[in-house]
Amino acid sequence: MSQGVEWAMHICTLLSEAPDGVPVPRRTLAAAYALPEPYLAKCLKRLAAAGVLDSTSGPRGGYRLAKPADRITALAVVEAVEGTAPTFTCRELRRRGTVAATREECREKCAVHVLMDDADAAWRARLAETTIADIRGRRPATLTARAAATLGW
Repeated sequence: MSQGVEWAMHICTLLSEAPDGVPVPRRTLAAAYALPEPYLAKCLKRLAAAGVLDSTSGPRGGYRLAKPADRITALAVVEAVEGTAPTFTCRELRRRGTVAATREECREKCAVHVLMDDADAAWRARLAETTIADIRGRRPATLTARAAATLGW
C-alpha cells in the first residue's frame, strides 16, 4: 500500500474538522503535514475523482469533504487512492518447479489463496465500517485544537 493512503486518511480527517463548506487550499494541506505539494496534488485529485472530496478552483479555492465525515468510509478513501483490486494476486506458484501440483490437484484455490482472499475481505469489511468521523473521534483533543489554532478555524 502506498504512502498516499496514510496521507489521504490524515487529510480527510483534518478536513472533517474544518468549518462547514470552507475549502482548504492544497498548499495549506501540504504544509499541515509537511507533504510535498506536487505528490499531494495527485492524491487529492484521486480523492476528488472518487467523490470523497470536492474541489473549488480560484483564489479562495481548495478542498473540502464531499459529504459528511460520518458518510465517508475508510474503505472509500483507500480505494480512491489504491483502486479496488485485491491486495493479493495468486501466481499459481504451486504449479511450478520440482514439487508442482498436478492439474487435478489444482481444481480449487490453494489454501494460501483462500487465506489471502479471506484476509482481504476481512480487512475491507473493517475499513467499510469505519468512517472519517470515527477516526476524527480518536484523535487527541490537543491535536484537534492545535490544528484549529494553526489553520485558523
